[in-house]
Amino acid sequence: MSERKVEIVETVLRDAQQSLIATRLPIEDMLPILETMDEVGYFAIECWGGATFDSCLRFLNEDPWERLRIFRQKFKKTKLLMLLRGQSLLGYRHYADDVVEAFVKQAIENGIDIIRIFDALNDLRNIKTSLEACKRYGGHAQLTIAYTVSPVHTLEYFTDLAVQMAEMGADSICIKDMAGIMTPDKAYSLVSSIKARVNLPLEVHTHATAGISKMTYLKSLDAGADIIDTAVSPFSGGTSQPATESMILGMSGLGYQTDLNIEKLNEVADYFKHIRTKYRSNGLLKLKMLYTEPKALLYQVPGGMLSNLLSQLTEQGLEDRYDEVLAEVPHVREDLGYPPLVTPMSQMVGTQALMNVVTGERYKLVSQEIKNYLRGEYGKTVAPIDEAFRRSIIGDDKVMTERVADSLGAELPRLSEEIGEYAKTIEDVLDYALFPQVARDFLGRREDPFYDVPVQEVEVEI
Repeated sequence: MSERKVEIVETVLRDAQQSLIATRLPIEDMLPILETMDEVGYFAIECWGGATFDSCLRFLNEDPWERLRIFRQKFKKTKLLMLLRGQSLLGYRHYADDVVEAFVKQAIENGIDIIRIFDALNDLRNIKTSLEACKRYGGHAQLTIAYTVSPVHTLEYFTDLAVQMAEMGADSICIKDMAGIMTPDKAYSLVSSIKARVNLPLEVHTHATAGISKMTYLKSLDAGADIIDTAVSPFSGGTSQPATESMILGMSGLGYQTDLNIEKLNEVADYFKHIRTKYRSNGLLKLKMLYTEPKALLYQVPGGMLSNLLSQLTEQGLEDRYDEVLAEVPHVREDLGYPPLVTPMSQMVGTQALMNVVTGERYKLVSQEIKNYLRGEYGKTVAPIDEAFRRSIIGDDKVMTERVADSLGAELPRLSEEIGEYAKTIEDVLDYALFPQVARDFLGRREDPFYDVPVQEVEVEI
């Protein structure tokens, strides 16, 4: 049997810990093992972006940029990969092009090699600026399909997206199955279809939530996928990714080889066993997040959304309503034109489902984000939204059809002036751009140990 090389991206420092412990892993729990991870032979380490930036500032009192610089110092051989939400960067609204360009520039200058760029609605207009900036500053632009299942998200639709991404200048393409709902047959068909039309490296990302992820990866590889995302075993399974060790050992007899150093990989696993025990003991790692949940195939809820939704409900004393809220998610999603459940849509849909269940009346309360979405402020939906439903929420408000950022003037000068003396660097200004109140509090504590942080209600990201 001839062997084919498969590359592995390790997710424990970003998506795995985001999915299992709501992104609460501080840099001190990563530092002792980073140099060993650099010796494993991964294609890349996914270590930044997603919810890690917000969590550093909001919960861990860490400078996310300093975290990135530490990663760059420790990973001398391995590429660093981050997840970026296109025009939304790492925040929850669309930012002006000058903010997007500055952020991408600083991310690359501080150590990022590969930027995985996606748009929550697969609206390619919203990834153009970050793509161009990534290429301009020497990064690898991995354009990303947010995978979902609906009557309008067909094989042809996803394949055409990949073709358009290649034409835009992608260096590679990722199929991002954030909810773990891509079945093995669908994976084989989609990877085959894309590889037949696009001559670029193709990465597949899924989650173990529904219990089908290993089969999905194997059928993806059979169809020609080049790279897969896995998580070292102590932070694998459940709402995370399949285990790195299990995948490479299982693939080795099927004609796929990875060149990973299994001895170093076992050292990494042994280290994270102790870290897992710590977070199991302090209650952040809940057993529910490690269970297999086949109903995810029905709810289509991403792993990170599940862990954070449970955290939010628990904080409000509503943990017993978890299943009710999950059952409401697909109904809200259908009302909104079947958006993929990826940040920020997962947060918005999850919060709206929670409000519908808790109030006992659907859309009695509607978040401002959902109203903005219905005004077109997040981009174009694949499926049309029922106009009667839209009017019931936003009345006769104008619906935006142009690219959202086209309506925004330059923002950096205003933001720099607003944050004033608290900002010492462009990175500080970008912190403030993404998370104004949280960043102001963080920067205030940094500059003044007696800074009075105002009491505020914090909505946990879902």
